[in-house]
Amino acid sequence: MTNATEEFGEAYWEEKYRARDAIWSGRPNTQLVAELAELPPGTALEAGCGEGADAIWLAERGWRVTAVDISATALDRARAHAEARGAEVAGRITWVRADLTDSTPDGAPFDLVTTHYVHTTASRQALFGRLAAMVVPGGTLLVVGHHETDPRAADIAEAHPGVHFTAEDVAADLATDSWDIAVAEVRTRRAPEGHEPHGPDQPAEHHDAVLRARRR
Repeated sequence: MTNATEEFGEAYWEEKYRARDAIWSGRPNTQLVAELAELPPGTALEAGCGEGADAIWLAERGWRVTAVDISATALDRARAHAEARGAEVAGRITWVRADLTDSTPDGAPFDLVTTHYVHTTASRQALFGRLAAMVVPGGTLLVVGHHETDPRAADIAEAHPGVHFTAEDVAADLATDSWDIAVAEVRTRRAPEGHEPHGPDQPAEHHDAVLRARRR
């Protein structure tokens, strides 16, 4: 990555979101639903909330969510989607424009910190370390990303080194005396390419790195 700050900073994401009326599918991420459907609600931080599908899914299940993204355009769309679900759901979500590589949102620490497919201007270790520090004792950290065996890994990694990782990579960065690792594995899923509604209709295979851990 020759210039991560330019590639994954605010200008990059604003340009990406403004290029289309909708980037993502509007459905919650597969691994979020699989891992958290049975978790009792509390306070949650979603890092890199995009157009809001995961934050809305959590709020509909009783979570009080702080949803953070670097893009004002993405947050405007997310807020509108939440309001369309009704005042009860919208009232459980606080939308925050921030770069979590150098800021900590109000409300920390949280019962749950979750992030999916994040592209960061900082190192993976630095960002995930900051997110892990925002989890309360007894709370949950869920990190999902593009696994290094993903079919598009080679092409993407050449342009964006560090975007792909394994769950074991993330687990190794956590202090072993402070965390219990519940899940650290690669999973295959089938979904529209990139979750993009304007992308190809044929499903593509993706490999996800999934890390779920409980802070002691």
